[in-house]
Amino acid sequence: MEKDVPATRGRASADHGRRRANLTQSRSRETKRSLAQAAIALWRTKGFADTTVADICQAAGVSKALFYFYFPRKEDALLEAGVMSTQEARRKGRELVAKPYDLAEVIVAVLATLEQAIRRTPPALLIEVTLEGHRAEHRALAEGRTDEHHATRFLFLELLQRAQGDGKLPPDLDVLHVARGAQSLMETGTRHWAAGEYGDRGFAEVVGRDINAFVAGHSQIGQE
Repeated sequence: MEKDVPATRGRASADHGRRRANLTQSRSRETKRSLAQAAIALWRTKGFADTTVADICQAAGVSKALFYFYFPRKEDALLEAGVMSTQEARRKGRELVAKPYDLAEVIVAVLATLEQAIRRTPPALLIEVTLEGHRAEHRALAEGRTDEHHATRFLFLELLQRAQGDGKLPPDLDVLHVARGAQSLMETGTRHWAAGEYGDRGFAEVVGRDINAFVAGHSQIGQE
């Protein structure tokens, strides 16, 4: 029995270590999110160019050192804002594919959820976010971080992978290529919508039609 004590203590210590690590990770994510939220609030009123890192730190109540720990550049906070704006849309997609679904309808529903978020964002800031996303992709490619970057950047990659696994897309379809194309259509559509080029038509209506046509076209090619 005495021999079991050290092992029990070892397991308890390991469990405690994991709990501490999870708590630290959770706090870190929350701090990063709070910084991005403070930045977004300032960008909505002052604009991206006129907002300094010092302004963001003052609004968030943190030091510059802490800001730069999470975001090496102000533009990296802009990228985090872009990721945050898609989180609810991603959750919507996961919710819809948990039951019988039509892929085209899910794509439009995801975009409709995203539209609710971007309607609260000034047009100039939307354009900055999409342009910085392109620049970040080029950096990720140059640094060999493509897998990590694709998972966070391409809104429809997870959905298309799920649809392919469910037999709704051809098994030999290059879903990464299609997700990249869908992302390009979405970001171009975001800039056009922000510039008022869609008139009374909704973002999800126009961009959903374009993305569904793109996905259907590549699916058809894969079946020929």
